[in-house]
Amino acid sequence: MVGSVTPQSLMLNFLGLYVLGRDIAVYSGSVIDVFGRVDVSEEAVRSTLTRMTSRGLLAKHRNGRKVYFGLTPRAKDVLQDGERRIWQRGAVNRDWDGTWTLVGFSLPEGRRGDRHDLRSQLQWAGFGPVQNGLWIAPGTRDVTEMVADLGLTENVTVFTAQHAKPTEAADLATRAFDTAAIAARYQDFLARWRIPDASLPDDLARQLVLHADWLDLVRQDPHLPAELLAGDWPAIEAEQLFQTLATRYVE
Repeated sequence: MVGSVTPQSLMLNFLGLYVLGRDIAVYSGSVIDVFGRVDVSEEAVRSTLTRMTSRGLLAKHRNGRKVYFGLTPRAKDVLQDGERRIWQRGAVNRDWDGTWTLVGFSLPEGRRGDRHDLRSQLQWAGFGPVQNGLWIAPGTRDVTEMVADLGLTENVTVFTAQHAKPTEAADLATRAFDTAAIAARYQDFLARWRIPDASLPDDLARQLVLHADWLDLVRQDPHLPAELLAGDWPAIEAEQLFQTLATRYVE
């Protein structure tokens, strides 16, 4: 179970559950104790804390011989985004208005790195490639900051539109996104959590791994409209299971 998520993913979820929204810094020894329950070594915890500090996600504080870690503004943004994806956006898109956001770009071969970075960021933002140099996402998506951060504002064209005959919305979804792979990830989640791993020692450990597993899953989900997917789309059942377990583990 734990092998399905990384120490950093576990750390972000731990911070989101127990530090976000509180004006506190957490003692490194307490983090090591918690992560020991999910079979993450002290060395891996310290390495993760150091790496996240160097990336500007954590602020390190000393009080005598003890070391504490608090959230930076950047970390708060990341954790709040995760919180929105879990509890507000959800796994099932039932509010689609029929529009798509389209991002078109053309970068020469000499800018292969820029092209790779743009594609990676578009995928992270829920876009899929409908054809070479044209990526789409359901609904209205603001990519202004993302494109500006990459320095590609002059190389990208962004607009919103609706499909027209002979193109069907469902065909766009299956062309731009690997719906079979998305469904398989939700099926895997269901298989793992219908009967939670008995090797996890307590509800704190189960809560931490559950949230990390679920957030990794929904972050990979482009949030396709439910009306374009099969009626038995597994995200529906998976989300119900997650919410049931998440409630159980905090009681």
